[in-house]
Amino acid sequence: MAAVENDEQLVVVGEEIARTVRYSTDDIAAFARMSFDDNPLHLDAQAAQRGRFGRIIASGQQTAAILMGMLASHFSRSGDGVARQMLCLNMNFAFKAPVHAEQDVRLRWRVSTVAWNASLNGMLAHLDGHAWVTANSPAVVARGTILVSQAQP
Repeated sequence: MAAVENDEQLVVVGEEIARTVRYSTDDIAAFARMSFDDNPLHLDAQAAQRGRFGRIIASGQQTAAILMGMLASHFSRSGDGVARQMLCLNMNFAFKAPVHAEQDVRLRWRVSTVAWNASLNGMLAHLDGHAWVTANSPAVVARGTILVSQAQP
């Protein structure tokens, strides 16, 4: 891999990562079980039907995990000839609306600021993220701080 002469190329203000996912009821139940989330809103159709949202919903941590995974995959990539490593330093999520099964979830992160941190030997990037299920308002709003540095050979 080529060495980066200017570490600012590791992460750039305005850089965006986006994808669309769709959870099945089986996906929601499997994630809930894997994460030890026994909330019947994720597992029991009858209980969920009696609840405030009327049907099975994904746990907030399921969408948060995918958002964090998107960052890890993107900022630890090396396919462009630059080997990177990335650490999540801080993540905050606000859950605004439910995510139901068989609903497209549009996820996006945007880098808002970047600054070199000499003591951490890498670029600190602040990001704003969202997950939408409708065009009008996000289901999840996220903010994060990551450290991106050049991977050592």
